[in-house]
Amino acid sequence: MFSTANLSDANLDAQVVNLQWRNFGGRDCFFGPCYPLQAEDHRPIDEVVSTAGEGRVLVVDCSGSLRIGVFGDRLAAIAVRNGWAGVIVNGAVRDTVKLRELDLGVKALGVTALRSREPRPSVKGEPLEFGDVRFEAGDWVYCDQDAVLVSKVRLDLKTG
Repeated sequence: MFSTANLSDANLDAQVVNLQWRNFGGRDCFFGPCYPLQAEDHRPIDEVVSTAGEGRVLVVDCSGSLRIGVFGDRLAAIAVRNGWAGVIVNGAVRDTVKLRELDLGVKALGVTALRSREPRPSVKGEPLEFGDVRFEAGDWVYCDQDAVLVSKVRLDLKTG
C-alpha cells in the first residue's frame, strides 16, 4: 500500500492528475506502466485488455464524456485474466457492482448504463493529455482512493 499524497510530497517531478476520480474496481491502490488509448468505444479497449497486461495500467481518454460507458464487468474480467493492474477512464464506466468484485483497479469520472453502439475511431499507444498531465507509454501511473499520479520513472513506494 502507498499514498499518492506521500508519493507526491516525496517526488516533486511526479504530476497529480487534476480531475475528481471515482473508484470502481476491487483494488483501491494500484500502479504500473502506462498504456495510453484514445477511445470512445468499448471495442478498442477489448482489443487492448485481451493482450498480456504485464502489470500495466490502461489509461483511456474519452475526452471526459459521460455519455457512454466504455468499460464494464466483461472487459474487466478479461483484463484480470490477462494481468492488467488497472484501468483509468477519463469518461464513464458501467456494471459498477460487478467491477467492485474483481481484483482490478478501476478509476473513472462517472457511470452510465449506455454503451457505444457504433464503432468509433481510436488511437493506441500515443500520448494523451487530460487533467493537466501528459500520459506517455511507459510512464508510471500510481492510483489510490485519493488521486492519480504520473511519473516518468518508477517511484520508491517506501516513500508513499
